[in-house]
Amino acid sequence: MNYKIIKATKENINQVGKLFDLYRQFYKYKSNVHESTNYISERISNNESIIFLALTENNNSAGFVQLYETFGSLHLGKIIILYDLYVKEEFRKHGIGKKLMAKSEEYAKSIGAKGIELSTAKDNLSAQSLYEKIGYIRDNEFYSYSYEI
Repeated sequence: MNYKIIKATKENINQVGKLFDLYRQFYKYKSNVHESTNYISERISNNESIIFLALTENNNSAGFVQLYETFGSLHLGKIIILYDLYVKEEFRKHGIGKKLMAKSEEYAKSIGAKGIELSTAKDNLSAQSLYEKIGYIRDNEFYSYSYEI
């Protein structure tokens, strides 16, 4: 099966919102398609993130990646935070994740970003394998912290 990768627009909000809800469920969050879709709608409407959507030949959604532009002080320039990557279970092992990652890299280069940073769960071995296969290096020098408000 062939897949195409497109930049998500307002016309794709519902498709991406449903995928985003599945992504959140993967990380053990309770399903809430309405809130997930609203979140995606705000990001797209306010140009606060870049979302690439993988579609099948029949325009069914298969996966997505969401990127945030920011700056890296140590990089002395713009960087991309790849915060969300998700491929529906029935479409995994078809190279969609790799295609979404390639599109992310293409986009980062097009805006002059110095690099792409991401994190994933320690038990998400399939994602770690993908990242390492395409050249990402696991950071063993820095710890990541979070603080909920």
